[in-house]
Amino acid sequence: MALTDTAIRSAKPCERPQKLFDSGGLFLYVTPAGGKLWRLKYRFGGKEKLLALGAYPAVSLKDARGRRDDARKELAKGVDPSAVRKAEKASNQGHAANSFEVIAREWFAKFAPTWADSHSSKIIQRLENDVFPWLGGRPVAEITAPELLTVLRRIEDRGGARHCPSGQAELWADLPVRRRNGTRRA
Repeated sequence: MALTDTAIRSAKPCERPQKLFDSGGLFLYVTPAGGKLWRLKYRFGGKEKLLALGAYPAVSLKDARGRRDDARKELAKGVDPSAVRKAEKASNQGHAANSFEVIAREWFAKFAPTWADSHSSKIIQRLENDVFPWLGGRPVAEITAPELLTVLRRIEDRGGARHCPSGQAELWADLPVRRRNGTRRA
């Protein structure tokens, strides 16, 4: 028998974890602490596997069934859904490691000891206020020249360029371009 939203809401925690099965391997795992977690039980390569689909009520019954169906489609293509999820997670972490902010902070950490304290504090403050909010989370390889120019124009429009010593603007403009391939570090 398929689960209903009423049955899910009325499920109470017990001393031991409880499984409320829906269909197609989907079930709601009710923890002794009261957590309600969606899981999908499936077989791939002759082994039984479990895939987390989210927590109830953040993921509704309808959404959990949709996620189950998506995972079943991947299985039909001969692809392990948990392997796909792990690959996506690794890809996202790789992008985060090559974000503009991470690389700029590495650059800052390398050169800050050679600068006066007042100069290094101004540089990091300018980066945090003027650049990181717009480009900080973006992978360096994806930042285009027009996007960088937009950020520099924003600084100019508020009058920040007057405080920039000659040549420093060129340095900031050159930073992501030199790291465009994502392999070179400061």
